[in-house]
Amino acid sequence: MTLMMDALIAAGQRLAEALRAENEALAALDLPRAAGLSTAKLQATDAFAAAYAAAAKTGTRAEGAARHDAAALTTRLQSLGEENRRLLQRAIAIQSQVIETIAGAALPRAAAPGYGAAGRPAALRQAPALAMATRA
Repeated sequence: MTLMMDALIAAGQRLAEALRAENEALAALDLPRAAGLSTAKLQATDAFAAAYAAAAKTGTRAEGAARHDAAALTTRLQSLGEENRRLLQRAIAIQSQVIETIAGAALPRAAAPGYGAAGRPAALRQAPALAMATRA
């Protein structure tokens, strides 16, 4: 039983490290690095889920010092998971703005010239402004 709990805690620590690394990349808006870490996060998630299922199937429970370690790990994983969700949502929003800006910049060139009121040429659609700042 102790070995199973040790395996669960080790898998949880591996998952916490994967989340921490991805969160660090996302916070720096290093999206290529964050994407590269996704495989490690998926593998760590699968390993943790398997260890958790095995512990649940056998009725393994944390006792003594392992109980304290499991509680601390649970809190850490919850915090890292919430931060990961927030950072992923932010990255998706920024990436959407970048794509919209690029698409918007391409539209005026692709559109045929039109005419507005009183036969004057219609104003071209301006691409939305976008500013980003990152710190390494």
